[in-house]
Amino acid sequence: MSSRRDFIRQTSGVLAVSLGSGVTERPVARDAFQLGMAGYTFHKFSLDQTLEMMKRVDVRNLCIKDFHLPLNSTSDEISAFFQKLKQAGVTGYAVGPIGDDDTDIEGAFDYASRVGAQLIVGIPALKDIPEIEKKVKKYNVRYAIHNHGPDEKRYTDALSVYNLIKNTDPRMGICLDIGHDIRFGSDPVADLKKYADRIFDIHLKNVTAASAAGRAVELGRGVIHIPALVGALRQIRYSGMCSLEYEKDMEDPLVGIAESVGYFKGVCAK
Repeated sequence: MSSRRDFIRQTSGVLAVSLGSGVTERPVARDAFQLGMAGYTFHKFSLDQTLEMMKRVDVRNLCIKDFHLPLNSTSDEISAFFQKLKQAGVTGYAVGPIGDDDTDIEGAFDYASRVGAQLIVGIPALKDIPEIEKKVKKYNVRYAIHNHGPDEKRYTDALSVYNLIKNTDPRMGICLDIGHDIRFGSDPVADLKKYADRIFDIHLKNVTAASAAGRAVELGRGVIHIPALVGALRQIRYSGMCSLEYEKDMEDPLVGIAESVGYFKGVCAK
């Protein structure tokens, strides 16, 4: 397990900022990476509740899930959605994950276009990948396939996705879920370096074991060595989003989210 002692003084300060109501000072992280939230974290909460939690932990980027903004949303609904984000100081940087065997590919890209997203995170049917590549070219929108570990036989780890897209348009890439990557037995730090040019998005999480039995925990408490991951991010000069996807205590996630955000910021500031 990754030790958190080295970062406790730094992260405790960040956590105080995250959960306090009147504190405005915050440490400035060296080489800070863009931190976001994966929308799935909030699938039990309304958009208003989601934005309030993001405000509490001072995270300003959101990957938009369709339970907050449905794919068939009207122009007025999209406008109202983004007005709420603007009022909360939040940017919707991508949409997804979108996808199953019955997904309307054209509809998904049209949705991204109407929303103004430059990145779709997807879990497509294998048969749809050639069609997705065509839409990537048509809409000039990047598409990142999300790996899902041993629970998803098509997209288990970064390598499985890379093998499918390595000869496609360079706007076809990977959303590297580091927790699922290690649950399949792969090394997310090594995979980050190997497939850097095709990794468009990262889902930050940690798990209890490097196997299918691994379960979600706070970012600093699991088997993934987050300082090594941050070192790799610096090494490859990663410029994409690092989005926390917190899947423990999903009925009441705020404290775990705050701890995870504080830990990541503390590691980056080390």
